[in-house]
Amino acid sequence: MSLFLNVAHINLQEMSFLKDILVDSEAHFLVLILQSSSTFSELFGYTACRQLLQMLVSIIFFHVSEYILALAIHGKSNVSLKSLLISKHYLLAMICSLIEYLIEIYFFPGLKEYWWISNLGLALVVLGEIIRKLAIVTAGRAFTHLIKVYHEEDHQLVTNGIYRFVRHPGYCGFFIWSIGTQIMLCNPLSTVGFAVVVWTFFSRRIPYEEFFLKQFFGSDYEEYMRKVPSGIPLVR
Repeated sequence: MSLFLNVAHINLQEMSFLKDILVDSEAHFLVLILQSSSTFSELFGYTACRQLLQMLVSIIFFHVSEYILALAIHGKSNVSLKSLLISKHYLLAMICSLIEYLIEIYFFPGLKEYWWISNLGLALVVLGEIIRKLAIVTAGRAFTHLIKVYHEEDHQLVTNGIYRFVRHPGYCGFFIWSIGTQIMLCNPLSTVGFAVVVWTFFSRRIPYEEFFLKQFFGSDYEEYMRKVPSGIPLVR
């Protein structure tokens, strides 16, 4: 009987010990949840929500409007999902910019509070959109997302409207838009990265495209080149 009572007493002590551990674990778990929710609310406060929402809306509007305009101008039979202009490299660049944003807003939240910089980026996004869409609407069927290497009937030399000021307003608009998205997020690394990558791409694409344009339109295009800048800095 005494042995039984001793065993029971030990079991009660063990149960009490386990109960204390359980209570402590629950308390620590609740503290962890509260700290995590506090960190989460700080991480995704007004600044992050506004800037990331602006970024999301900018991206959706850009790509959806590109596709809709392509459908309206060229017809459904001549348009594919490539007109959305979403590639693996593009997705990788956007993911990297998002990672930079999350890291910086966690460790350097004050960096994202320069609203005059963020608003400047938003203004550049809007300006880039306007320039590019004016280019598409003005050129009409002459505007394509792929470089034409053969002269077709609907491929005319467009020099009116916004083409009076820049030879490649579509490229100019995208250049401004892409850099603007990163300035809007106050992403210093991605701003520089996007500028270098997009500039490098267009600095190679423009000479290649204009090689064929010279063949299509001859002296008319060469004269046009002399009078009107390309629209991309340092690219003649």
